[in-house]
Amino acid sequence: MPGIKHKQGVAAAMKEGAWVKELPASITVCDTSGTVLEMNDRSRQTFASDGGGALIGTNLLDCHTGPSRERLADLLATGSTNCYTIEKAGIKKLIFQTPWFAEGKYRGLVEISIQIPEQMPHFIRG
Repeated sequence: MPGIKHKQGVAAAMKEGAWVKELPASITVCDTSGTVLEMNDRSRQTFASDGGGALIGTNLLDCHTGPSRERLADLLATGSTNCYTIEKAGIKKLIFQTPWFAEGKYRGLVEISIQIPEQMPHFIRG
């Protein structure tokens, strides 16, 4: 039955993390010391000029200087969240850096970078 095969294919893709691999947002994961553990396709493309996928196994602190290095070191030490927007080459992005956990234990940070439109609606709910 096509429905069952489709569901099995979707379930396998979810288990294998395929949805993350091709997500149109850059996702970079590091451990508590700043060592890059994983990068999805968009992250590898975003950081291609810095080595792309070869950055896996390197330390993020070595890629940052000055205030950004200090902020990253603080995030790694405290497991806190940082969120801001940037604009580079006319492209605006939302940067969300937050801790990730496994079995309830802080394991490092994940950075999600999403391209956003120049003007974006803001809704107040509730």
